Amino acid sequence: MSKIFIIGLPRTGTTSISVALLDYGFKVAHTAYTKRAFELADVISDAPCFADYQQLDALFPHSKFVYLDRALANWVPSMQMLLNKMLPELAPKSGYLNPVLKRCINHTFAPLTTENPLDAQHLEHCYHLHQQAVFNYFAARDDFLTIDISHGGSLPTLLEFLGINADDAGEFPHLNIGKLVDNWKEYTHPNKINSLSAGTEHRKFFDYHTGQ
Repeated sequence: MSKIFIIGLPRTGTTSISVALLDYGFKVAHTAYTKRAFELADVISDAPCFADYQQLDALFPHSKFVYLDRALANWVPSMQMLLNKMLPELAPKSGYLNPVLKRCINHTFAPLTTENPLDAQHLEHCYHLHQQAVFNYFAARDDFLTIDISHGGSLPTLLEFLGINADDAGEFPHLNIGKLVDNWKEYTHPNKINSLSAGTEHRKFFDYHTGQ
């Protein structure tokens, strides 16, 4: 069951790439919090992929991984806005966000243990740590691609990496711009996969060890 995992951090274009791939016949889950969601989807983006790519690599052999880069001057204020919205709901017991999402955000950005989690230098440090870990892990592998969706030609580059004819490809849609964070929920498409899809094990997640 090989997959396509989008492992860029939040606010790097995970919604835009997810929506774009729907129209190429892929079943896409933007975040996946159950085993069943992973079974149903061809493409999974955002949480838990950006935090758990090593475990997913072992669990789904022969998968492909796409890292999304973004200029820090644009990413930092966007991430500050998102994290500010999320902070009240990241507490392990009281926050309403899904436990998998909370684990991934807390591991990557340490908002509950950092004096000022919205500080630009802190977020830049988190970005670089994640990026370097990804690049080290996938060094010299041919199942890994890095793109910046704001750059011209990035969609054809992705499609070619996935083995899809890119002759008529345009550019990525620009979604979740500014203060918008929920364009995925508003987007209707038959290939969308529910993040909380239930299967024979109901809504159980994987039991792999993350060390987080």
